[in-house]
Amino acid sequence: MMLVDTHCHLDFDRFDEDRDEVVARAEAAGVRRIIVPSLDLENVETVLALAERYDAVYAAVGVHPNSAAGWEDGWLDRLRALAVHEKVVAIGEIGLDYYWDKTPVAVQHHAFSRQLALAAELDLPVIVHNRESDADVIRLLAASPLAGRKRPGVLHSFSAPWETAAAGLELGFYLGFTGPLTFKKADALREVAARVPLERLLVETDAPFLTPQPHRGRRNEPAYVVHVAEKLAKLHALSPAEVAAATSANASKLFALRLPG
Repeated sequence: MMLVDTHCHLDFDRFDEDRDEVVARAEAAGVRRIIVPSLDLENVETVLALAERYDAVYAAVGVHPNSAAGWEDGWLDRLRALAVHEKVVAIGEIGLDYYWDKTPVAVQHHAFSRQLALAAELDLPVIVHNRESDADVIRLLAASPLAGRKRPGVLHSFSAPWETAAAGLELGFYLGFTGPLTFKKADALREVAARVPLERLLVETDAPFLTPQPHRGRRNEPAYVVHVAEKLAKLHALSPAEVAAATSANASKLFALRLPG
């Protein structure tokens, strides 16, 4: 069974003591590709270094909304230059976050829109962060040049209502699901995931966060993405192997990933 963890912060310091072992455990669990998004122009070099160090690791470059308070349009030139790296597969993690009060909303909108335009210019998909900003995320995606493209991007760690999911699907986006799908009180999220077409599903960890059952309370890591795939399999009345194959194929298509074997 082969899996792709399409969102993991492997660069975070919580992996500093055992990063090699984490990657080895992921491979042993069947996780053959891991996409690590940057959050700002400071950690992007670390992310790219990991992509160069591990065959399984690929990168995304972008500025997270919580890192965009000092946004300058000149940052786009830096992102454009970084995006030519052979292991960069997306622009991300970008988007909107209305939960944390770290960046003025108007600045978030501007940074998000400019990075969406950059992705379209470079013909790269985007990895979209959305926290309590459903309507504005969909509105800005719909207004972007990515709308309707064959591989516009993914709504990462999806947790919004079905109306937002349907709007994202209509725009051509994939939906990524993480550990909360396995939580006991996540019935509403499971109802959404069950309605998403198999050909638009991705599995993620968002490690070191959002650890799935039965490991909840511990640090998350890429090997645990298998639990998300198993939950999706139950929701879609499929085998875990079928969901693993489908989501890996989806990741390969969206991110132009070459899968082993």
